[in-house]
Amino acid sequence: MTSFKDLAQVRRSHRKFTNEEIDGEAVKLILRAALMSPTSKGQRAWQFVVVDDKSDLEKLADAKDMGAQLLKDAPLAIVVLGDPLQNDCWVEDGSIAAISMQYQAEDLGLGSCWVQMRGRGLGDGTSADTVIRGILDIPENLSVLCVLAIGHKADERKPQNEDRLKWENVHVAKYRHD
Repeated sequence: MTSFKDLAQVRRSHRKFTNEEIDGEAVKLILRAALMSPTSKGQRAWQFVVVDDKSDLEKLADAKDMGAQLLKDAPLAIVVLGDPLQNDCWVEDGSIAAISMQYQAEDLGLGSCWVQMRGRGLGDGTSADTVIRGILDIPENLSVLCVLAIGHKADERKPQNEDRLKWENVHVAKYRHD
């Protein structure tokens, strides 16, 4: 990428990936972006679980009723975790880390998609958090925010359309009631 302006415009969610594995150096750069992301009070209290085992990816895809099936075809997933008792901003800190990883993946030419897990689950009332904790042996004190699917893009997405930006949602000085 030549600039962050361009990166922000071309980064789109990708739900289809090729079978090509992701280079270890690329994975390290993606995690580096997360570890460098800003956090509340500099706590850096998030945790990340990198998953590339096909069986575990398939199990993660079934952690909630809808919206996670794309994980079955992703070569890599990164589970973003936080401890709500240690950090009252765990959701915000994890979100910043997750989008930092998504921008880094895009900069490397990889696709990614955020799969929401916090507050989601199965029809029988089992939370996605509980399912994922069981699959990956995550301690009880940690909560799952999301799972990022990452891989080589198998589809093309057009850049964001400048003409469709909702500038009317930006208010200067005070909220404007129209």
